[in-house]
Amino acid sequence: MPNDFNQQIIDEFRTNAGRVRGPFEGARLILLTTTGARSGAPHTTPVGYLPDGGERILVIASAGGADRHPDWLHNLVADPTVTVEDGVFTYPARAEVLTGVDRDQVFARAVEADPGWAAYQAKTERVIPVVALHPQDAGPPAAASWGAALRLIHDAFRRELALIRDEVERSGATLGAQLRVNCLTLCAGLHAHHTHEDAGMFVGIGAQRPDLADVLDRLRAEHRRVAELVGELQQAVTATDADRDEVRERVARLVADLEAHLAYEEEQLIPVLDAA
Repeated sequence: MPNDFNQQIIDEFRTNAGRVRGPFEGARLILLTTTGARSGAPHTTPVGYLPDGGERILVIASAGGADRHPDWLHNLVADPTVTVEDGVFTYPARAEVLTGVDRDQVFARAVEADPGWAAYQAKTERVIPVVALHPQDAGPPAAASWGAALRLIHDAFRRELALIRDEVERSGATLGAQLRVNCLTLCAGLHAHHTHEDAGMFVGIGAQRPDLADVLDRLRAEHRRVAELVGELQQAVTATDADRDEVRERVARLVADLEAHLAYEEEQLIPVLDAA
């Protein structure tokens, strides 16, 4: 993409915590910063990504089906230490160009979810590379306060749930492999977030504000309810004959309960976090 168009997306992404308009509105997008193989200077590029269970994310070096690999791929082959911005966190990652069966399985999964990837491959004789980005250290959220950080994290879950809900609606009678991965990645993220809150943030707030004991007890109970819904969604998604209608129902229940929980937590805890 032209540099000025790239820069417009980068600026909008950073201003709006990962949200952009135009052709990439609603897409899973990151900013990938690599080190120039020849210049040694940092280069930032907006790229789409695929969830992959939480241990890594995946990017595809399609370059729109061009016959030449994108510059960012050449850069990360020379230096696999990259920086990823996802709208909430900025973190270093290790880039790995996938090969063999691993690459082929991931690319087939991507094509099943979006035939556009197959169209790109058909335009070129090169084998379009797939790159796994392994996070090294997430660090704190990119927010001005702890309350703002909490809202950023919550909004990221809201956006991902909205994407999954739309993907389920567009799917066939059975679920594709990438959609299953998207659901399971979300489930793992929610579990990690609520575990961290229970063992960390809620403990700290409880020690400083004993008057909030009832609020924290309610939030912990809601975490347990969300965990039940997540378990039901995981069970539906991992079934051999996963049924779209059942998954749609599970997602709808999770969205309703989680949204109520997030709204209550924000109402009760953001003022406390920002005051601290």
